[in-house]
Amino acid sequence: MKLNEGNTKSKKKRKNYKPILSGTKEWPVVRLANNRKQFIESVVEETFERMLESNPGNNEIREELQTTLHRELLRITKNPWKVDPADDKSFWNNVKNELVELSGDSNSNEKEKEILKTIIRRYANEIAGNFKKTRYRLAREIIKFGFARLLNATRVKRFGAFFRSQYTLNDKIQIVGKAKQLRKLAKVGTVVMVPTHFSNLDSILIGWIIHVLGLPAFIYGAGLNLFNIKILAYFMNSLGAYKVDRRKKNPIYLQTLKAYSTMALKEGAHSLFFPGGTRSRSGQIESSLKLGLLGTAMEAQRSIFIDHPNRDGKKIFIVPVTINYNFVLEAPSLIKDYLAHTGQEKFYVESDVYSSSYNMIKFMFKFFTKGSDISVSIGRGMDLLGNYVDEKGNSIDKQGRFIDTRDYFTTNGVITEDKQRESEYTRRLAEIIVKEFHRINRVFASHLVAFVAFRIWRKRYEKLDLYDFLRLPEEDMFIEYEEFEEAFNKTKAAVLKLKKKKKLNVASHMKNTTDVLIKSGIDNVGMYHNRRPLLMNKKKQIITKDLITLYYYHNRMHGYDLEKVI
Repeated sequence: MKLNEGNTKSKKKRKNYKPILSGTKEWPVVRLANNRKQFIESVVEETFERMLESNPGNNEIREELQTTLHRELLRITKNPWKVDPADDKSFWNNVKNELVELSGDSNSNEKEKEILKTIIRRYANEIAGNFKKTRYRLAREIIKFGFARLLNATRVKRFGAFFRSQYTLNDKIQIVGKAKQLRKLAKVGTVVMVPTHFSNLDSILIGWIIHVLGLPAFIYGAGLNLFNIKILAYFMNSLGAYKVDRRKKNPIYLQTLKAYSTMALKEGAHSLFFPGGTRSRSGQIESSLKLGLLGTAMEAQRSIFIDHPNRDGKKIFIVPVTINYNFVLEAPSLIKDYLAHTGQEKFYVESDVYSSSYNMIKFMFKFFTKGSDISVSIGRGMDLLGNYVDEKGNSIDKQGRFIDTRDYFTTNGVITEDKQRESEYTRRLAEIIVKEFHRINRVFASHLVAFVAFRIWRKRYEKLDLYDFLRLPEEDMFIEYEEFEEAFNKTKAAVLKLKKKKKLNVASHMKNTTDVLIKSGIDNVGMYHNRRPLLMNKKKQIITKDLITLYYYHNRMHGYDLEKVI
């Protein structure tokens, strides 16, 4: 049995949102694309000045260059990717030769600055997105046509249904939460959307959501490794992505990336950050966020306030988003990566199986032909201090009073740059975003059955450490239905109490009877996987064929202190 959320609200027609801007010429991302060369040069100059500020001594620039060179040659040798530039090795060998020539020259400072700027320019061009309106429209139509036809063919169960449009993505993907406020905030300011991140499909999914809500295209940082997959590379380039190479940890690259994001925000480009940095390997909602890109929003806001003393500059708004799936295709490999990282020698790493266009096409086909709903929950907009804002963008404190966020960036009445202060603001904002993720998260029946089953078995073997527990043979794992039903009801009651306290949300199908929820939850959780994490056998016992993957799905409910219920 499969619960379709769209059916719980009868045949209510979904709202069609009109574009908030009359034409694409007005989109900030289009303006950036039209001035791409000038924008990149601005990023280069900004990064260059920042690097000189942080390396004021005569020898410090050379040391920075030598460290960067060493790391880059090591990356090329130890961890090359198909997407790397063809001239990668020759470029860095040239840098090496130039630095060798300067090694005995005491007056080499100007030449070192030239090398520094050359490296920054290379990085800026690598990072920069290449948004094109025509490709954006084509990618949008491909997503609409292809995914909708896959859904239609699956539900109608006839080949000819592939070419009709009886069902659309709206039948599969529910958009809930503060969509109207998001649209209004995008008119009066610059939006930074911060979603949870579970699947390689998240970027495409959020891109489609942005289009459906009538918003202009957002820019967003996508891991360079995803550009190894040609079909993903096409969509991401078309949907406004800029490239983030997580192998590069040197300060020159990181400063260039920060400058790119900061200056794009100053130009009013709505942005999408995955603040967890990468897909959740554990299956948990992110609890620790990367502060780098969030910090660029803080820096951009302070800079806007300084540049607009007449208060005509745009505010930057943070909008948390949670994405809920019944299953994640990459779950088995992701959880093994997580266990390998946390357990070190106790576990092994399994490579990502979706590393080619062919596998990604199979991935998407299987995903969209499985009858499983997706929920995208849009949270309430906030300012950069974590205060909620109203639909006009006014910040409101916990006492319900309007506040001026400019005051947070002032010293003795003057807006000033204070890195330590802004770093603390960013850390606090990250903590608030994590709380918002948990608060707007929607609990599915599939999440709940996975949690309950795993906790029952974990309690039986509580003396074993996690890794020994996960090695237990599956044939020893079964739960009588009556025991499972009792634990499920207790956990569901605890979840509903949390909902009343506004600490989480639940899908509308959670109003169904316990028997319906248990059956539908088991049918949906991990429904794609060859080895199912949860099943009900002929004796009506709950069993597992893959305890490790069940652990991944169980983790979705982590952070609500529900373990004590079972």
